[in-house]
Amino acid sequence: MGVSVCLEGLTQYNSRKYVRIQSVTWGCLKGFVYLTFAVSVCCIVMIFRLHQEEDEVDSSVRTSVKGVTFTNNRIWDTAEYTIPMQATNSFFVMTNIIKTENQLKRSCPEYPFVKAICFSDNNCKNGSADIHSNGIQTGRCVVYNATFKTCEVNAWCPVQYMGEPPEPAVLRSSEDFTVLIKNNIQFPKFNYTILNIPTIFNTSCTYNKTIFPLCPIFRLGDIVQEAKQKFSEMGVKGGIIAIKINWDCNLDSWFYDCSPKYGFQRLDDKKIMPGFHFRYAKYYKLPQGEEQRTLYKVYGIRFDVIVFGTVASAIEVVLSIVRYSSCGKSAFCKIYNRKKYETVLNPRQVMYVSYVDEPHVTLIKEPLKTSLQHAQGSIVESHPVKFCDAGGCCTSESNEHCDNEESEPMRSTESNKNDDNEDYELRQPLRQEASSPGSPKWCCCGKCLPTQKYHEQLCCRRKKGQCITTSHWFQQLVLSSRTLKKALLYKDPFLDLTDGNIKNQMRRLAFRQYIHWRFGSFDLEDRAVIPSCCRWKIRNTYPKAGNNYTGFKVE
Repeated sequence: MGVSVCLEGLTQYNSRKYVRIQSVTWGCLKGFVYLTFAVSVCCIVMIFRLHQEEDEVDSSVRTSVKGVTFTNNRIWDTAEYTIPMQATNSFFVMTNIIKTENQLKRSCPEYPFVKAICFSDNNCKNGSADIHSNGIQTGRCVVYNATFKTCEVNAWCPVQYMGEPPEPAVLRSSEDFTVLIKNNIQFPKFNYTILNIPTIFNTSCTYNKTIFPLCPIFRLGDIVQEAKQKFSEMGVKGGIIAIKINWDCNLDSWFYDCSPKYGFQRLDDKKIMPGFHFRYAKYYKLPQGEEQRTLYKVYGIRFDVIVFGTVASAIEVVLSIVRYSSCGKSAFCKIYNRKKYETVLNPRQVMYVSYVDEPHVTLIKEPLKTSLQHAQGSIVESHPVKFCDAGGCCTSESNEHCDNEESEPMRSTESNKNDDNEDYELRQPLRQEASSPGSPKWCCCGKCLPTQKYHEQLCCRRKKGQCITTSHWFQQLVLSSRTLKKALLYKDPFLDLTDGNIKNQMRRLAFRQYIHWRFGSFDLEDRAVIPSCCRWKIRNTYPKAGNNYTGFKVE
């Protein structure tokens, strides 16, 4: 009895049972609960934009500063107060300057900073220089002015003034200058491009966050003011201002919005070492040939244009809903599913092809319904690194040390004669061989042989042209018996080259040489398809007894 119950338990399984109750009241209540839940989910999704697919922005920025002013008895225009910056998407406007004119290579007193002040020659060391010094000390203590004596230096004299910059700033009126910012952005995933300049552009406008929030022309004083700074203060020592352009776009047609939003912020610390300055010099030749220069210490504001943002669209979610709805079996959904979701195939059904007139390796994933030559695939590697193995790289002209007798200790006299004849043939000028009159339609080089198998219908080229088998490097790297024998001996130094099976080994090695040369990867060796012209050229050069070839297998 116990055994019977145990066997009965092993042959049974439990499953849930659902009871469907026909009731208008409970049916309406269930529908109301489902509807409330669905509406709540939709509201959350719409508010937080969870229904949209996002992409990051790619951007380019161009700027053009305009303005002119008269100060210190000279005209300052764009060429003088705007100096090219090395930083990306940045421009610099000069606001203040310290100029040291007529500097010559002389000996003169150092500027009186703490370590340069002296009382006698004992305080100065000949040949020494401080990190803040303008030159090399001569060892003498000389008079700088009525107050200080400093160590004499060999430098550009007179040395530059190292005190505080002029206040108010020399170019304080530069706050009225304007800058036009052109910003092109692109969202690659959606192939969407837009410019920050409006379609109807009023060239006389100036940015104002209330009146003209989309105007791309900015007054420098307004930029500094929007960053909560005073131009009169910041212009004395300079500083760094960020102009932030935020592209937070919604490409949904019913909620479309894709316009820039501008923000401004000071980046350098106002309390700890504020400001921005650098030095440069202009050099001149005096009539007697001596070199003279004018040294400029320039203060100003560097404006960094920072672009960021995301774009979103609901198309992916809409298509996903359609996929899981009752119409999921429609022709449209089937096409969408095939495009949207990648099918993982059996690795034995994947093939790689490489054409001599294309710089990439192509992956063919789907079962063939036409010749492999015309099958559509995807690019695996845009620029594969082509190489040969250590043995295959030793050709008759490429490496002198590979030609010594020790590299082929077991070569016969007949083999030497054959190799010499082959070297003579390989050194002859290449010629364009005539195309075979019976070439199949899918052949572009005229050297392929007809075959009924789709996976063997492959040429070395995509377009009409010379066959790769006529090239010098095909002869050297793939067909040369000397190259192949050296490669075999490289792997097995004691290989008997007089063995009757040597041609089979050389034929298989020639196939490998071609794959490594044209596909550039050992990983593709098992699934790389060799073109018909190359395959038969190798077979005819190193034939198999009985011509019983298996070829590339598709499982």
